[in-house]
Amino acid sequence: MASIDEDGAASAALTPEHEPAVHFSRPYIRYVIGVLTIVYAVNLIDRQILSILMQPIKEEMQLSDTALGFLSGIAFALFYATLGIPIARLADKRSRVNIISISVALWSFMTALCGLAQNFWQLLAARILVGVGEAGSGPSSHSLIADYVPLETRSSALAVYSLGIPIGIMIGFAVGGWLEQLYGWRVAFMAVGVPGILLSVLVRLSLREPPRGHADGKSSAAKTEHPPLSEVANTMWKRKSFRHLVVAIGIQAIAGYGVLIWVPSFLHRSYHMTSGEVGTSLALILGIGGVIGTVGGGYLADHLAKTNIRWQLWIPGLGGLLAVPFSFGIYLSSTSFATLAWFVVPIIFANLYHGPVFAMAQALAPLKMRAMAAAMLLFMSSFIGMGLGPQLVGILSDLLHPLYGVDSLRYALLCVSLAHIWSAAHFWLASKTLKEDLAL
Repeated sequence: MASIDEDGAASAALTPEHEPAVHFSRPYIRYVIGVLTIVYAVNLIDRQILSILMQPIKEEMQLSDTALGFLSGIAFALFYATLGIPIARLADKRSRVNIISISVALWSFMTALCGLAQNFWQLLAARILVGVGEAGSGPSSHSLIADYVPLETRSSALAVYSLGIPIGIMIGFAVGGWLEQLYGWRVAFMAVGVPGILLSVLVRLSLREPPRGHADGKSSAAKTEHPPLSEVANTMWKRKSFRHLVVAIGIQAIAGYGVLIWVPSFLHRSYHMTSGEVGTSLALILGIGGVIGTVGGGYLADHLAKTNIRWQLWIPGLGGLLAVPFSFGIYLSSTSFATLAWFVVPIIFANLYHGPVFAMAQALAPLKMRAMAAAMLLFMSSFIGMGLGPQLVGILSDLLHPLYGVDSLRYALLCVSLAHIWSAAHFWLASKTLKEDLAL
């Protein structure tokens, strides 16, 4: 357990800047990363469960694909992304632990409330508030991990944290699919929302707030004044590698979120799979492949970066490019078995980016700007990727429906998957100036 005196523990709840020097044991640091990974997994469960429930919601509420794209994309992403900036600003000044705890409680309660929605507008309002709650978790968690773990192993640590994505997706698809099939989509929302409220209590009671810059041996920097938001934006924007990094992650997320949200509906429509079958299949493929890709990307980047730091950005770009050819097999196959088989390998490639990308964002940011740097990255991933990806797929599906009927969704998904090529170009451009920007 971390050694910390009582006054320090008490003051950390309000103003962590004034916390005395502390030492955190390795087992405690692992515990912190483990708890934050669980938080991230619950985040993804509550965020993504809508994707496995969209087809029954569409049928009950008689919604178009464009409306479903808005519900799962822009409506959520607009508030999630924009509120992430001011909340991250607060996280650079105040207790990140408190912010995470409050965020978990809010989004979990609102997820459960989605199950009570009687029409599109009520469901929309609840999903917006889920986005409001989830806005506070990511930047604060990234900043905490950066203050617990040194740069040399930070990609690996953030890769472990990012396991919350495939774990959350796996649980969300499997549990959500079977709950929907057995009890209906309303029960599914309620069942995954309630446990998060208990998790918020665990976060508040068991996590400690490290001094800013603790892992880098620069804790004294925490006593300096917080820069204004305009200075943060200007500082980060001057780093060319960071500029290309946020563009790359935004474009890649268009493909990622577009596929993640709509693939369950594609399997429902084109192959008439049940919710339970879709949930189980995707849980195994996306979950296991995501774990392998996420962990592998982090450790591979840390290992190769010892010879050239640019591997931290080459790995994500190569992963996206290698995933593209498999998309044609996925969406042009004639059977569900072939489609799912084609999914296995590209899921690993597409998940290589998590650890390296967020580790470099933290490395490029000054100590007082780390939560903001994560928020900027998540803003692009969320506002551009989560906002436009599902919406774009929905619009394309409706436009292609007169030509392809029920199969319009497969061609819409194929088109959006090609965004990985554009994203890879920006990862390469970001790598060109990475060494110079890290030296600033």
